[in-house]
Amino acid sequence: MKKLIKSTFEKMKSRNWDKVYFAIDVHDTILPSNYDQEIVNKFYPFAKETLQYLSKRTDCVLIMYSSMHNESICNHLQFFKEHEIYFSYVNSNPEIKNTDYGNFANKFYFNFLIDDKAGFEADWQWKEIYVAMIEQPEII
Repeated sequence: MKKLIKSTFEKMKSRNWDKVYFAIDVHDTILPSNYDQEIVNKFYPFAKETLQYLSKRTDCVLIMYSSMHNESICNHLQFFKEHEIYFSYVNSNPEIKNTDYGNFANKFYFNFLIDDKAGFEADWQWKEIYVAMIEQPEII
């Protein structure tokens, strides 16, 4: 994870990008699943602190990546806001337009995918991100 973060921020600098984009799932990634509409008020270790930090950075954009229904998404967005975690978009990234090389109409653009279904292990990988970005800021 540390190498991925470092290389992405190096690429951002070398290509003069303004931002990097994090597509982040909620259940079993930020919060444990409970398989109903209720919000589990229990973050995985270092998830809350890491997301609060990313929310404050002007060069990081958080995108909620979720299959929740709209009402549940709204409830979760409010819950995260109360914890000073701010998602700019849900399942989309209108900041990146189609180019000659990429069509982002059906698959939105992101630099990082943080999702248990993509192999992210929330019990320990949030700490890796936290350490890489907060305790060792020289890598970015």
